[in-house]
Amino acid sequence: MSMTRSTRSLSTKEARETRRWFVADAQGQVLGRLASRIASVLRGKNTPGYSPHVDAGDFVVVVNAAQVRLTGSKLTDKVYTRHTEYPGGLRHASAQEVLTKHPTRVLRDAVEGMLPKNRLGRQLATKLKIYSGPEHPHRAQRPTPLPER
Repeated sequence: MSMTRSTRSLSTKEARETRRWFVADAQGQVLGRLASRIASVLRGKNTPGYSPHVDAGDFVVVVNAAQVRLTGSKLTDKVYTRHTEYPGGLRHASAQEVLTKHPTRVLRDAVEGMLPKNRLGRQLATKLKIYSGPEHPHRAQRPTPLPER
């Protein structure tokens, strides 16, 4: 029995994709819920041509990252650990300390923790633009609001 049509499915190619720009306002939003929505858009899971091994996602601009909300007692109990790459350089800081000194780091760490831990994940992370205040320099790309689930 011969088939005249190929039964293989097509894979998304990066060259065929057109990148869209989305803007998300983090003011008053819960950190984990916002981060999962952003990670999904960065991966391209909201597009019909999603492939797990291809960068088919869109750009995401986040404003007001300093006003993101943490639930429960995470503001004081959650600990961020980093290393200075020098001997004895292990540093610990609570979420409240990190939000005051580096307001964008909390959201960036949450989103990057939901991306793949390989070259693709690092490439996807470059499409995330986070700003602590209400202004961003990406007006020329005409970003649309981040879609709800």
